[in-house]
Amino acid sequence: MRQFAQLAGISNPYLSQIERGLRAPSEQVLDGIANALKVSADTLYERAGVSPPGEEAKSSAVIDAIRADAKLTARQRGAMLEVYEAFTGDGGPRKRSATSKSR
Repeated sequence: MRQFAQLAGISNPYLSQIERGLRAPSEQVLDGIANALKVSADTLYERAGVSPPGEEAKSSAVIDAIRADAKLTARQRGAMLEVYEAFTGDGGPRKRSATSKSR
């Protein structure tokens, strides 16, 4: 447990609290755990049987590829998914910015 905590870049007591369900890991901690396990953060969620926070259970070849790419951080995957959804229109209605309303 101590070695894994060190690999993940977190303290042993904090890892223990996560393991016992007393704390929910931040995105950064989850990335550290995923990197130590040599999997993506999304893979951790998938193996737990839940969708990553803020993501619906949508699926396509592109979305699956983005989620499966272990070279991307969770933040990078989220950004790529947002861009993809913006281009495909799969993200639902978008709010217009203040600058676009005034034009």
